[in-house]
Amino acid sequence: MTAPRAWQRMLSGRRLDLLDPSPLDIEIADIAHGLARVARWNGQTRGDHAFSVAQHCVLVEALAAHVTPELTREDRLLALLHDAPEYVVGDMISPFKAALGLDYKAFENRLMEAIHMRFGLPPRPSAEVSTRIKQADKMAAFLEATQLAGFAVVEAEKFFGRPRGLSGPGSRAFTRLVPLAPPEASALYLKRFSKLLG
Repeated sequence: MTAPRAWQRMLSGRRLDLLDPSPLDIEIADIAHGLARVARWNGQTRGDHAFSVAQHCVLVEALAAHVTPELTREDRLLALLHDAPEYVVGDMISPFKAALGLDYKAFENRLMEAIHMRFGLPPRPSAEVSTRIKQADKMAAFLEATQLAGFAVVEAEKFFGRPRGLSGPGSRAFTRLVPLAPPEASALYLKRFSKLLG
């Protein structure tokens, strides 16, 4: 007996098999559109719009490049795509992901590998690149928490650690996070993707 298929129809017209995702059914426009409509912090942020996962991914890529300028274009693309599966599954908080167990993580990993393959990236980043992306992800969480989600600095330090390496040219961009409307967040994400893809 074969397992039932779980299909998701995308605005591009693609149909993505959620249980066995094919790289051929993945489009960057669908990713950007979906991520621009998924709210970080469950929408509990200041501003006229939610701070989207699309903006978060752009921030993580910028932080990774700022702190580790020697990252390759491919590494930076991996950073931009680090939360790409959320265009289908949404942004679940880490404790809830853990409560769902390994099956959820396996599903998320299969989707991430298909996304990476679609854009000519290795299915899994190296351990070093993964560490750099996680470091930038924590830095982004700290900045978002203190600027948008109402965390005191001391509280954010406890959860995410204090970011290091945010000085020098270009660092002021990280001190003024402004949530964008979904179409603007989507366009920002697509612009970064196009530049990194070269």
